[in-house]
Amino acid sequence: MSIAIYILVMAGVTYLIRMLPFTLFRKKIKSKFIQSVLYYIPYAVLSAMTFPAIFYSTGNSITAAVGTAVAVILAYFKLPLIVVSIAACVAAFAAGLVI
Repeated sequence: MSIAIYILVMAGVTYLIRMLPFTLFRKKIKSKFIQSVLYYIPYAVLSAMTFPAIFYSTGNSITAAVGTAVAVILAYFKLPLIVVSIAACVAAFAAGLVI
């Protein structure tokens, strides 16, 4: 149930952030700063809501940290999302077997 609430809140916030500029600003926004802020807000909100849940997903903070570290490293090297997610899951599982 809580996952459904997370998804609904994320969808609502993302929709509001994307919709508000269209309703509030009638003229084209020329400021590069405001454009960049409006561009990155949905990613920041999604990250803020998702990142804490990562550390409670496995039931063990150490295995979650190992999976997160593997995901961040592989994402840094711009590997495909499926590779990053599978490798993070395998790393968290392997860390759980070792611990």
